[in-house]
Amino acid sequence: MSEHERPDGGDAAYADRRVSYTAGRLTEADLGATPLAQFERWYADVVAAGLPEPNALVLATTDPVTGPSGRTVLLKQADGRGFVFYTNHGSRKARSIEAGGGLVALVFPWHALQRQVCVRGVAERVPVAEARAYFASRPWGSRIGAWASRQSEPLAHRDDLERRYAELAARWPDTGSADDVPMPDHWGGYLVRAREVEFWQGRPSRLHDRLAFLAAGRAGAAEGAAATSDLDDAAGWRVERRQP
Repeated sequence: MSEHERPDGGDAAYADRRVSYTAGRLTEADLGATPLAQFERWYADVVAAGLPEPNALVLATTDPVTGPSGRTVLLKQADGRGFVFYTNHGSRKARSIEAGGGLVALVFPWHALQRQVCVRGVAERVPVAEARAYFASRPWGSRIGAWASRQSEPLAHRDDLERRYAELAARWPDTGSADDVPMPDHWGGYLVRAREVEFWQGRPSRLHDRLAFLAAGRAGAAEGAAATSDLDDAAGWRVERRQP
C-alpha cells in the first residue's frame, strides 16, 4: 500500500488537491473607495458567476464558556452599518455572541473565483422592528420553523420536532398574509459592525493579494468603544496591503 492510499481504496493525499490561483489580481487601483463598494462589486461577480448560495458566510465566535466555534449562516443584508444575519437568540451562536462581548469574524469563501472576504467586528442585535419586517418577508414554512425549533438544544427524536411543527402549522395556517405567523420573542437579527474587512485574491505561487480596510472609528461612537466604521464612509478607513 502506498503512502497515499487508504485501506478502503480512497486517496488520502489531500495536499495533492492544490491548484494554482490564476483567476485575477487585486491592486490598490482596483479597490473600491469603501469596503461596501468593494464588497458589492465582488458580490455581483459571485452572483454573475452562478455560484450556489452566494450569500453564505462562515460565522466564527468565541466565548469563555464554550470557546471557539464556527458555522455557516446566510447574509441577509449589507449596508453602510455593516453585515446582517438572523437566528434564534437561544442558539449556540447567539449565546456565544452575547457571552463573548459581540466579538465575531465572518468569512465569505468564494472559492470558484479564488477570492474570500474576511471581516472582524462586533455584533449587536438589530432593532426589533427591523427584525419583524424581515421575519414577515420569510416563507410561511420558515416562519413556522422558527417557532418549532429550539435551536441547538438536544433532540431525542426527529418525530418530536415534526410533531411540534405540525401543531404550530395548525395553530397558524398559511393564509398568504405576511402577518399570519408572529415573530417569536426568541428570534431576531445581528448586525456586525466591522473593524476590518480584508479582500483576498488568489495569485500564482501563493503570492496572493490581500488588501484590508482598517477602521478609524465611527463618528459619535461611545468613548472607549472599539473602533468600527460605517462601511460606506470613505473617511472612516485606511487601506493596508498584507503579505500572503
